[in-house]
Amino acid sequence: MSARAWALLLVLCGTIFLEGIDVAMLAVAIPSIRADLDLSTGTAAWVMSAYILGYAGFTLLGGRAADLLGRRRMFLIWLTVFMVFSSLGGFATEGWMLIVARFITGVSAAFMTPAAMSIITTSYEEGPQRNRALLVFAGTAAGGFSLGMVIGGLLTQLGWRWVFFAPVLLAGALLIAALRLLPRTGAAAEVPEKTAGGFDLPGAAAAAGAMLLLAAGVVRLEHGGSGWPLTVGAFAAGLLFVYVFVAVERRSAAPLVRLAIFRRATMVRADLGALLFVGSFFGFQFMATLYLQELRGWSSLETSLALALMGLDVVLAPTLTPRLVNRFGNTRVVLGGFVAAIAAYGMFLPVGADWSFWLMAPTLALTGVAFALAYGPLSIAATDGVASHEQGLASGLLYTSSQFGSAIGISAVTAVYGLASTTGTGAAGELGAFRAALVVPVVMVLLGLMVTATGLRPRKPRAPHSPDVLDSTRPPTALIPSGD
Repeated sequence: MSARAWALLLVLCGTIFLEGIDVAMLAVAIPSIRADLDLSTGTAAWVMSAYILGYAGFTLLGGRAADLLGRRRMFLIWLTVFMVFSSLGGFATEGWMLIVARFITGVSAAFMTPAAMSIITTSYEEGPQRNRALLVFAGTAAGGFSLGMVIGGLLTQLGWRWVFFAPVLLAGALLIAALRLLPRTGAAAEVPEKTAGGFDLPGAAAAAGAMLLLAAGVVRLEHGGSGWPLTVGAFAAGLLFVYVFVAVERRSAAPLVRLAIFRRATMVRADLGALLFVGSFFGFQFMATLYLQELRGWSSLETSLALALMGLDVVLAPTLTPRLVNRFGNTRVVLGGFVAAIAAYGMFLPVGADWSFWLMAPTLALTGVAFALAYGPLSIAATDGVASHEQGLASGLLYTSSQFGSAIGISAVTAVYGLASTTGTGAAGELGAFRAALVVPVVMVLLGLMVTATGLRPRKPRAPHSPDVLDSTRPPTALIPSGD
């Protein structure tokens, strides 16, 4: 790729890195925030959940808005909103202020990240070039989360408010670079003529309501049987909104979501695979953090440094994974990632109360390898062959699946851990609860292996010397058609 193509990719990857470190740093800092602001357990939990609700609730809408309202416009507007509300979170003095700031930050990420991914899929030619860009993008996402835990541990030592201010500095730098590098014309910026026929407001409202309510129900799963009527009510209302959404889209002259897109079996299986894989990853990471901090008594910084080994994917995704995809195809590489994840989580199941870091290191490293092998190729499969004017929608569906996966993974391990804790006492009972909860990630990747094993058709590799989409010898806005 040309220097300009790499520069654009760097800015777009910076966005997903920003989203990753933002989530990870807050996860590390939440105990300090709770102590400093004297937050209740419920309020502290909502500070974390508000972001998930905003992100999962609006990602589908955000992806389609990029297609209908302009990818460049959506990217720049919502990157600015992300920056503003992250800074407001740093000035918060009450729990409700943090909850509002985190919710709006999640909403902004829901519009910003699908726009960034759809800019990639419409700016880089389908084949090896786009595959490499998507693999770098996916690797940066997980790397941001892993490195964010380390950065969060360091910043928390200076003061938890820096966890909110640091993303503002990065977002500001990205915004300045994006204003110069993002093309003002072409598929990456403009509204395609065939989709520019109005915005489906009833469909948008129904979609947002459905996603918000379903996400709230998933988050409430961690409470187990406590307050089950609210959990059931959230799911029931969410499903009702899904029904309304489908009815609206069938009758709309310009639907927010063309329902026929769900006939793409490869895309649907890739999205389900991403849901299960990301859910297992976050569920495992959450339980590993609890194990190290609560059972072993490690500090947040020690825990962050240990789990940073999971960030191997940031090196492997842009270097090893593209070669494997070109040689073996998406399906085999994805299956290799799921098998690696099964092995990694399985090795951690018999974890003891006094395991050394070196006993845990193989699992942590293999988890990073698994993410590098699985998530990037799943991103390729989820957008491969989709028409240019629906790339935002495909990206939104992928990120909606991923966000629901993370919420399901964390809620499921929390619920199992809580139930298992009631059957034992003392250190042995607590260790048994950890082991029981760690079964959840294993089950999720086993299901993911079955879903993806038969549904992701392998694609033949293209010629290795395809021309750069953003070649420095032609104007930056002259994009080569992606074959749609």
